[in-house]
Amino acid sequence: MTSKTIKKEYIEVSGARENNLKDIDVKIPRGEYTVVTGLSGSGKSSLALDTVYSEGLRRYIECLSTYARQFLERVDRPDVDDIKGLPTAIAIESKNTIRNSRSTVGTTTEINDYLRVLFSKIGKIFCPGCSKEIVKYTPDIIAEKTYKNENGKKCIISVPVKEGFSPANYLAKGFSRAYADSDYIELEDIDSFPVNAQLIIDRVLLDTDSRSRLIEALEIAFKESNSLFVTIVEGKIYNYTDGFECTDCNFKFVKPTPASLSFNSPQGACPECNGFGNNLEIDPELVIPNPELSIKNGAIEPFTKPSYKIHMRRLIEFAEENSIDTSKKFCQLTNKQKELVFNGKNNYKGVNGFFKRLEKKSYKMHVRVFLSRYRSSVKCESCNGSRLKEQSLFIRVNNKNIHELSEITIYRFYDFFMNLDLSEYDKSISEDIINEILSRSEFLIKVGLGYLTLSRLSRTLSGGESQRVNLACQLGSKLTETLYVLDEPSIGLHPKDINQLISIIFELKSRNNTILVVEHDHDMVMAADNIIELGPEAGEHGGEIVYIGRVKNFIRSKTDSYTRQYLSGEKYIEQNKGLRNGKSKYLTISGAKENNLKNIDASIPIGKFTCVTGVSGSGKSSLVNDVIYKNLIRKFRSEKEKPGKVDKIKGDNFISDIILIDQSPIGRSGRSNPVTYIKVYDEIRKVISSPMRAKLKGFTPSHFSFNVKNGRCESCQGEGRQKIEMLFLADVIVTCEECNGKRFKKDILGYKYNGKNIDEILNLTVDNAVIFFFEHHKIVRMLKILQDVGLGYLRLGQSALTLSGGEAQRIKIARELSRKTASGVLYILDEPTVGLHSEDINKLLYVLNKLVDNGNTLIVIEHNLDVIKSADYIIDLGPDGGENGGNIVAEGTPLEILKSKNSHTAQYLKKHLN
Repeated sequence: MTSKTIKKEYIEVSGARENNLKDIDVKIPRGEYTVVTGLSGSGKSSLALDTVYSEGLRRYIECLSTYARQFLERVDRPDVDDIKGLPTAIAIESKNTIRNSRSTVGTTTEINDYLRVLFSKIGKIFCPGCSKEIVKYTPDIIAEKTYKNENGKKCIISVPVKEGFSPANYLAKGFSRAYADSDYIELEDIDSFPVNAQLIIDRVLLDTDSRSRLIEALEIAFKESNSLFVTIVEGKIYNYTDGFECTDCNFKFVKPTPASLSFNSPQGACPECNGFGNNLEIDPELVIPNPELSIKNGAIEPFTKPSYKIHMRRLIEFAEENSIDTSKKFCQLTNKQKELVFNGKNNYKGVNGFFKRLEKKSYKMHVRVFLSRYRSSVKCESCNGSRLKEQSLFIRVNNKNIHELSEITIYRFYDFFMNLDLSEYDKSISEDIINEILSRSEFLIKVGLGYLTLSRLSRTLSGGESQRVNLACQLGSKLTETLYVLDEPSIGLHPKDINQLISIIFELKSRNNTILVVEHDHDMVMAADNIIELGPEAGEHGGEIVYIGRVKNFIRSKTDSYTRQYLSGEKYIEQNKGLRNGKSKYLTISGAKENNLKNIDASIPIGKFTCVTGVSGSGKSSLVNDVIYKNLIRKFRSEKEKPGKVDKIKGDNFISDIILIDQSPIGRSGRSNPVTYIKVYDEIRKVISSPMRAKLKGFTPSHFSFNVKNGRCESCQGEGRQKIEMLFLADVIVTCEECNGKRFKKDILGYKYNGKNIDEILNLTVDNAVIFFFEHHKIVRMLKILQDVGLGYLRLGQSALTLSGGEAQRIKIARELSRKTASGVLYILDEPTVGLHSEDINKLLYVLNKLVDNGNTLIVIEHNLDVIKSADYIIDLGPDGGENGGNIVAEGTPLEILKSKNSHTAQYLKKHLN
């Protein structure tokens, strides 16, 4: 008898040709963890996201309404012959597309929803006047309390007489007596009630036989009135209401509901800020960006505009009348003089009066734009940033209101609910709710986000943080038989946190889900069941299967693969031995206190490569982006971004400029592309339009631009694609039918330069364009810089919207390298290794060192150990994230960092170097 073998199921991809994929066939085992790796531009995202996930999404859309399906004929399908065995697909990308100021970590993960239900069910209301707990008294509760305090005594149950009711009205209902000034009154004997009269419902002797009678009397009393009195004969008088009311302070409370605890609902949102927690107000720091200037020299920035010169004259006249020296630096004026400048006196209303008058004209677009330059978010005074109505904050669970719980870190939030002290009754009501809250907060901790708070705005999260929040949400949803496509989930994670991320992926896999991950991190690759390596190179030299199979067999294989060489140690990035050790000048930061920074002092050596590292949430971005960049950008370009809190920054005279090279897109429209960004397209258009036949046709360089009307397709305005609004669904992007995605008019496309029209030239890769324009040295020189940063595989006209964050960042580096005059500049880069293979990181380090060798200073925020070991100087923040971070754990050269016993980075760097 033969034993039955379980047949393994696969997602079978046949003939994938999306982007640079070369008609490949792939089998992805279902229910397993498969990693897709390879050089940047080798086709990883084209396979995982643009082919497998896109087809899953398209099949989902086919199940939608007729309205949605009417557009499907125009939606581009992935260029693939067939995909079999494809389950429901969910993509979790390393992008943060949320721009809504109402979205927070709590709302995204649905923890807020459970919190609101919990507080409405078991929350206790406390009076702000006397701090007494406000209880909704039911007949049972009143009876229990009465018997406990006054057992064996006689009591009278009464209610206030309703206004407009006569004794006859109550006689008709069966009542016979009233009570006023300690006297009993027979209703038959009176025509009207005396002042402060109370209707007697019943008189009860408080013994064991009368309990049901007392409860019945109390029920009748609440039917007649929303308040009642229990008067103990020759004793106390107790007053009860059937609502939430403090009888001592006469303070009435609304019954808690989930909606009344939500800042997204009119029932719960603060009416002053509409649930945003802040208001846009005129910011004095933006009105006076440089307090070193005097009033006469333009300290009041809005009054320097030509349209408002008259206000400058009025201010100077007012200042002279009030003995304010207009030639003195504004920062040297007294507080009283500054207040006069802003608030005025008598008929002159000051700077604030100027803005109030403008606000009355805010129906005009140019006025709204002008006002926006001088406004910034200020915490709402009404709700103190809580976003909720005052009454919502009176509700507490274990002495914490819902806002206070949203402001603590996820670590402390989780501990709070683990140690929650509840009565047996409250436990029985809230057990399931608390389990969901604990489960979701535990997932956030597992993905390395325990340092966040529930109130953290989603739009302020980095791409990696946003992806991990979404990953935690998927764990909470507990889906099975689903395909998860993850795009570099290790982004933003310190090596210390990688193992936790791997355990999360295994947890998803344990529910019989299929996990497809685009990744470069060595630990993430080695933890996978299967590996698909694409390549062998990037762009048109990639898109082929280099290896597909089990990870355990990959290292032993003889595959000619970059990934295998780095994993096996055959190839590695050498540590930079020639550190720039000489004496250096320093950019000195004193007393940095932004976010979780603990009043730290730091020194950045000028003319060197400094790496700022530390675990996620340790304060790296707070120090580099908020404190250093935002403070210095005000000096060099008068930017109005609100700077991070710091006592003093010295040494900025040693740098000529400051430039942040981040991973934001290089353009907002599809017309932006690599060659327009580095300014080489201007030269290309000049070359294409220079032949005599082009001039005879009347073609000028502007005819080959998709930013002006001369030659571009007007149907799509040079985008090549059009957006169709789908109302309640996400907008659909489709290829322009007029130009078929070529972006230019037919007569422009008919003209050829060296055998290629403008569309064909823009579709050349950078590598091929270097050969195509070999006679034009200026074009070749600028294109070779793109090759130097590892982007030779990009197409000249590739839309900026299709570039990854890492690619966009390297294009920005290329533009800086093309600036011959750039020297003495402070460059700041935030995780430049995102999306890079080890082979690409090697090239990146060459480029970064080239920037420094040109006489510039470089600060890089990074977790990658190859970058850390290559820096001249390291600042390691921590020791952990959130409130447990914000200190400098270690600083110095890589060898000096290794000596630190408290640094997580030192531990992993030591292993890496070994």
